[in-house]
Amino acid sequence: MKVSGSFLSSKNIPRDISKLNDTDIDYIHVDIGDGKFVKLKTMPFREMRNIYKFTSKRLDVHLMVKKPSKYIPLYAELNTEYIIFHVEVLEDIVKDLELIKKYSIKAGLAISPETKVSELVPYLPYLDVILIMSVVPGKGGQEFIEETKDKIKEVRALLNSYKSKALISVDGGINEETKNLCADADILVAGSYITNSDDFQEKITSLR
Repeated sequence: MKVSGSFLSSKNIPRDISKLNDTDIDYIHVDIGDGKFVKLKTMPFREMRNIYKFTSKRLDVHLMVKKPSKYIPLYAELNTEYIIFHVEVLEDIVKDLELIKKYSIKAGLAISPETKVSELVPYLPYLDVILIMSVVPGKGGQEFIEETKDKIKEVRALLNSYKSKALISVDGGINEETKNLCADADILVAGSYITNSDDFQEKITSLR
């Protein structure tokens, strides 16, 4: 199991990103909120771009925004492995996925708890990863929605039926117990479970 570390709940972002960089974590998960798609509004790109000063890890960028096309070119400048935006946006989704690919970055769609898995079907040929939200997007420290276990299995069955090689990532309320509900996933995104601990590496290892 791969692990992506989120600093959404962090009270000292530079310190925690530096500490994550000293572990064997696979990715740094970067949550971007525009205050419109979700209530959360994260720091502007001019500040976020400085993340390179604190980590050499590849970034896993999660755009919780109404207009992904505005943000994709910005985060494509960084050391980014994935750019993921929500299937619920009203923009031209195929066009945005193709824009990500144009930068030779892996593209993904996130799906919120209330959204049907079938919404993903038209975009499967473009996807390298599907991010299943196991909490309501936009706020750290929430409890894992137990029904997500069934959604993960449904997405896995969908990928198998379409012979898609896209990975499944799960984000929200991930800890040593809830990871057992995510057996069909490939990547776990964990935030407060890691950053609220005294030993980041120990928590990361417990999720693998």
